[in-house]
Amino acid sequence: MNSATKLGAYAVGLAVVFGGAAGIGKVIGPVGGTAEMASHDGGGGHGGGHGGGGHDGSASHAPGGLQVSEDGYTLTPERTTVAPGKKTDFRFTINGPDGRPVTAFRPLHGKRLHLILARRDLSGFQHLHPTLLGGGVWTVPITLAKPGVYRFFTDIQPDGAKRQLTLGTDVFAPGDLRPAPLPKPEQVAKVDGYEVTLAGGLTPGKSTELTLTVSKDGKPITDLQPYLEAYGHLVALRQGDLAYLHVHPDGEPGDGKTRPAPGITFFAEAPSSGAYRLYLDFKHDGKVRTAEFTVHAGDARVPVQEPGPGHDDRPHTH
Repeated sequence: MNSATKLGAYAVGLAVVFGGAAGIGKVIGPVGGTAEMASHDGGGGHGGGHGGGGHDGSASHAPGGLQVSEDGYTLTPERTTVAPGKKTDFRFTINGPDGRPVTAFRPLHGKRLHLILARRDLSGFQHLHPTLLGGGVWTVPITLAKPGVYRFFTDIQPDGAKRQLTLGTDVFAPGDLRPAPLPKPEQVAKVDGYEVTLAGGLTPGKSTELTLTVSKDGKPITDLQPYLEAYGHLVALRQGDLAYLHVHPDGEPGDGKTRPAPGITFFAEAPSSGAYRLYLDFKHDGKVRTAEFTVHAGDARVPVQEPGPGHDDRPHTH
């Protein structure tokens, strides 16, 4: 099969990979960190509220984002097919145990719902904040730049829910798929003239420290601006099944001890060997930017994927 693989064939392959990965996820536990990070009390600790993707830290739950329905709550999109390259009004509901759309949610770091999406090859990352309309309908304009299968994640805590949840679903952008290869691990990521340096790594089964330092023109940035009640947001997706983790840094603005950079520190624990894509959101000069890293945990055997013709840089949208 040539590199311009048809989306339909790709989706069939994904169904096999995803089905197997979901089963493995239930055994190895969530892509996440400490029990504090995986909690859903909306409180502090290293996780700061967005925890281990909808889980309480026990291995009895599947990793975050692998399920469209959990604890009786279901992510229900109005459509699952979106034309690539065109702005689309994407609408969805979170249906409760009674089958009706939920209309009340607890704020999580300043927003009642966080929508995060990425293509299944880990490109095209976006972190968005939809608007809640009447009747529990959420709406947000999206543009899926390239054909492919995208995973949509919603971080929520409906009123009445015992914990924070991360629900996920696939959305299809039809067309000839040209998969983007997973970038090799690098310690420095560049975005919009900024350089972000990653210190630390991931060790399976062990909590490790990750520090990301933002600089520009060779000088450390010391005046990062709060974004969603933090100086940085980190999302990790595991290659293969896109198991999801959304955490926040150690400390928060206004706590009397956390400084606005240059270093932003996180604590994370990779439950298994493998490749992980990290996405750091940070705000400076009034604009949010995303720095991306590939990190290998343990003795990772990373699938090799050749770039298709016409591959170009991946977009970052907020």
